Amino acid sequence: MTSPGTTAVRTLAGKCLCGAVHYTVADEFTYALNCHCADCRRATGSAFKPFAGIERHKLAITQGADTLLIHGEEDAGDIHCGKCGSFLYSVVREGMFVHVTLGTLVDDPTIRPSAHIFVGSKAPWFTINDDLPQHQGHAGAD
Repeated sequence: MTSPGTTAVRTLAGKCLCGAVHYTVADEFTYALNCHCADCRRATGSAFKPFAGIERHKLAITQGADTLLIHGEEDAGDIHCGKCGSFLYSVVREGMFVHVTLGTLVDDPTIRPSAHIFVGSKAPWFTINDDLPQHQGHAGAD
């Protein structure tokens, strides 16, 4: 129930490929970007990583927390399903934010990527065919 003058926050569902890990996240993302850096390309096995950033406390693992695989540190690493390997999110900004991989969302988020970042190191075999701004490096999000 909400108080007068307040609105309920929409919650999105997400999960890994095999279904072992499920999560929920508030549809209150601060930013969304397409990252073309070599690390994101290797981690996703794709030309770029579409992600959306949000405060860490707004994401909750609802199933399979015991199967998570953390690559890196607890406050600066990539979180995968330990069974199928799906890349779910990255923990950034000293553990305060997460970058949710948009491809793992079941529900459609309100936000859309607003720019391409690290296009200076993008895959040479990939051509960006949209009109979003392109930044050679970082565009303000960690």
